[in-house]
Amino acid sequence: MALGLLKPLNIIVVGAGVFGVTSARELRRRGHAVTVLDPGPVPHPLAASTDISKVVRMEYGDDEQYMEMVEQAIPGFVAWNRDLGRPLYHEGGVTMFTRQPMAPGDFEYESFQMLLARGHEPTRVQGTEIQRRFPAWSEAYVDGFHHARGGYVESGRLIAALAQKAGAAGVRFVEGKAAGVREGRVTLTDSRVLTGDLVVVAAGTWTPLLVPELRPMMRSTGHPVFHLEARDPDLFSAPRFCTFMADVTGTGWYGFPYNPKERVIKVANHGVGLSLHPDRDAREVYPDDHAQLRAFLAMAFPALADARVVYTRRCVYCDTLDEHFWIDYHPAKPGILVATGGSGHGMKFAPILGPLIADAVEGVDNPWLERFKWRDLRPGTAGQEAARHRS
Repeated sequence: MALGLLKPLNIIVVGAGVFGVTSARELRRRGHAVTVLDPGPVPHPLAASTDISKVVRMEYGDDEQYMEMVEQAIPGFVAWNRDLGRPLYHEGGVTMFTRQPMAPGDFEYESFQMLLARGHEPTRVQGTEIQRRFPAWSEAYVDGFHHARGGYVESGRLIAALAQKAGAAGVRFVEGKAAGVREGRVTLTDSRVLTGDLVVVAAGTWTPLLVPELRPMMRSTGHPVFHLEARDPDLFSAPRFCTFMADVTGTGWYGFPYNPKERVIKVANHGVGLSLHPDRDAREVYPDDHAQLRAFLAMAFPALADARVVYTRRCVYCDTLDEHFWIDYHPAKPGILVATGGSGHGMKFAPILGPLIADAVEGVDNPWLERFKWRDLRPGTAGQEAARHRS
């Protein structure tokens, strides 16, 4: 239940990732006093939001709500490009290719049909037409589609730019690490204390450490990310190469076109990942990860088969068991609201996350919030994010 909003609130937001920064900006825009606590720097190097790129795609199988949400998020990215004075969202299109004909029940087939049902214009691409239009792809891929709406966002740079805008609008940023959260009160590891009317815990993978009641419903999983040197940038640049998913539910592999700023191609895996502790466990990419990458590249993109890996990271998701976001008041502690659970697919919603979280804070009726409310998830709850590889 939302707090009674008879006057503006003094709100502490814990975490300056995509959930925290977007909610802080929107809450400040609505007249609340907002303090953001983050270990710093922003973007924090260990935050899931932080990298050179994150996918922006409408495709969610037959899940219409998420597609509708991205339909509204993409114009927000375009507006941010204008307002921030530089293009951080790049609409170069997306490709979803498979190693077998698309069939009902498959992620790609259901995504394609949902796009058509909602009035979009994806182009199905089959057989050798894939290699003719997108020559980096091998003949192992025989079916799929291209959708011109979508691409990627420079996620780390976007978080930094939004934080700067938030600061200019009056959001206060405090550098430090939260040690404990109570209603309207955050204790830092150096014994400082922040107080307010409401604490919004948007701490990503660290959230269950601060709100222990959520530990049975959330877990931290780490996923390998690779930046590759490209000897032939033109072959891997739009329009001949797009943000891609490569039979993703069967393999987990996805990636991006050549990044001219960083001069790399990013490839990553959206799958089961490794269970780890946010603070205690190493965030390493292991030899087995490299071996799986090489096998994938040899099969999918022969021109990258022996590309030099110039950077790796293990991106740590805050997974809810059902892989839906968690945006709601604590049922027993109304001075705490949780906004987290990106589950590896949150960044593409950045322009609408802030308003969605602010609506939850203020008790504004929003039909999307029903899915993200505080809920009881039992062990064995199946993940429902349509693109994720699970075996």
